[in-house]
Amino acid sequence: MSTNRPDRVEKLATGIEGLDLIGEGGIPKGRTTLVAGTAGSAKTVLAAQFLASGIETSGESGVFVTFEESPDDIRQNMQSLGWPIVEWERAGKWVFVDGSPQPQETILAGGFDLSALMARVQHSIRKVSASRVSLDSLGAVFSQLPHASTVRWELFRLSTTLKEMGVTALMTAERSDEYGPISRHGVEEFVADNVIILRNTMDEGKRRRTMEILKFRGAMHQKGEYAFTVIPDSGIAVIPLSAIQLKQRSSNIRIHSGNDELNKMCGGGFFRDSILLVTGATGCGKTLMTTEFIRGGAERNERCLLFAFEESRDQLFRNAEGWGVDFERMEGEGRLRVICSYPETCGLEDHLIHMKKVIEEFRPNRLAVDSLSALERVGNLKAYREFVVALTSFIKHKEIAGLFTATTPTLMGGSSVTEAHISTITDSIILLRYVEIMGEMRRGLTVLKMRGSAHDKNIREFTIDATGMHIGKAFRNVSGIISGFPRQVLAGEMERLGEMFEDDPE
Repeated sequence: MSTNRPDRVEKLATGIEGLDLIGEGGIPKGRTTLVAGTAGSAKTVLAAQFLASGIETSGESGVFVTFEESPDDIRQNMQSLGWPIVEWERAGKWVFVDGSPQPQETILAGGFDLSALMARVQHSIRKVSASRVSLDSLGAVFSQLPHASTVRWELFRLSTTLKEMGVTALMTAERSDEYGPISRHGVEEFVADNVIILRNTMDEGKRRRTMEILKFRGAMHQKGEYAFTVIPDSGIAVIPLSAIQLKQRSSNIRIHSGNDELNKMCGGGFFRDSILLVTGATGCGKTLMTTEFIRGGAERNERCLLFAFEESRDQLFRNAEGWGVDFERMEGEGRLRVICSYPETCGLEDHLIHMKKVIEEFRPNRLAVDSLSALERVGNLKAYREFVVALTSFIKHKEIAGLFTATTPTLMGGSSVTEAHISTITDSIILLRYVEIMGEMRRGLTVLKMRGSAHDKNIREFTIDATGMHIGKAFRNVSGIISGFPRQVLAGEMERLGEMFEDDPE
């Protein structure tokens, strides 16, 4: 019995960020891949980027066959993505085959086939020794064919010709529904070797683009939908959570929290590569804790990065100055960088890509996000959860100490969406709570979780003044603080409770 295994299908790295990861190495080489999507799903961008990435990463020439837009329109539309198509054309790296309809042309029903067009495509491929071909969009040409059987036959001829020439091809096709039939004519996906679906869905009033590899004939790929975005001067970037791996190293080195008493509560400070979540109601001291965290790093010549989504730069600098922290001086000395942006300026995927880019450039030792929960309103719950997991995993992989703040929806406590979705992947959680006692509003702090370290279990009262946060003694006559329903406990009840938890005599 033969033990020879069939050769695996060779993959071609597309050079498109994230796509090669979910394709487990790229797309099958020397085959045709159908890219189907509704209007606005970035089909043309993907087709153009497939050629652009081949030129930029490996010097591979490409042919772009256009059936809808004219070459001039495509050159103009792709300028914002930073691809010098005109220069590549002059260098013989990019060739257009114009199959777009002309105003003066008259198409006779039943009298159209692809023979003449394929001859031009073959000539262009040989002319520049192209290894990549993009055809955009099949629907424009197949709508001129009378029957589905004719469409299938012409598509089969097209795919076979390209495969015989040894090129890897992307063919785009329109679909009318995000989760309906794969293609408009219902035959394209059966003829093509591979199928990628792009979606541009509306969920809770927010647009979100996703990519799904439906099939790779004879080759493995990752399953499911993956969010992606189109970045100016760059193109498509796919965000695959499946690429996240739990391979982060753990350090026993402690860093200063920025507050001496908080250091003691945390067993000597935060771990150098830990993620800390600070959660509490508005105004209870989260931004102050962020400020002290940054000061603790800057005073030790660490590089600190702050992403702020609720307050402007001037507000942050003014508030820090009010607590005796000079952000402006730290920034001037290169120890601090502050990035302020309103959450609604872009989608979660765009925020994530931008934040990762800034982190790569600045290479901070500490990073703070104030407030992470401000981004909850930008996307739906699934998109937000993916954003939080991706950002947290990226920071841990870079071994950066991170501090995130989250605002609870109620004044006296409760949990936020952020807290629910990040609690299991954070190393430490600090709860800040308001405590009402005898008509007076006071503040309490507790270290709820400190992974890998002993920590103070008490709920400590703290105050805020012009020099920052001052952590005092534990509340001894109040219960229900964490649940958001604090109540004062009488002395007699305290004694009774104390007796209940006393050790039994031997």
